[in-house]
Amino acid sequence: MKYLHTMVRVSDLDASLTFYCDQLGLKELRRHDSEQGRFTLVFLGADENDDAQVELTYNWDPEEYSGGRNFGHLAYAVDDIYALCGRLQDAGVTINRPPRDGRMAFVRSPDGISIELLQKDTPLPLAEPWASMPNSGEW
Repeated sequence: MKYLHTMVRVSDLDASLTFYCDQLGLKELRRHDSEQGRFTLVFLGADENDDAQVELTYNWDPEEYSGGRNFGHLAYAVDDIYALCGRLQDAGVTINRPPRDGRMAFVRSPDGISIELLQKDTPLPLAEPWASMPNSGEW
């Protein structure tokens, strides 16, 4: 058995692509539009591991999605958790669980999907403002 992807339904494809690609750093691998099914599928992957993919499913007819935590979260290993959290924060993304330990953080996508960020290899030395930053919202 081989892991293929995780599917996440999104309500605003442009906002989701901005978050996952421009802010989080994933790249679009392929896209499929279905006129008959009235949906778009966009497959995303990380440069270092594009086999572990996220499939964004956008249904053209409006739907309301809630309870993004019902499947858990997506997790990515990152080169510098402080730098990525800083970029995300500068882009207006709330850091729900800051990387106080230099190792782990949580953020949410525009649709409320929980994203876990894990520092590659060993945790970074404790650093401000992260070390004293409180949790915000749910993660």
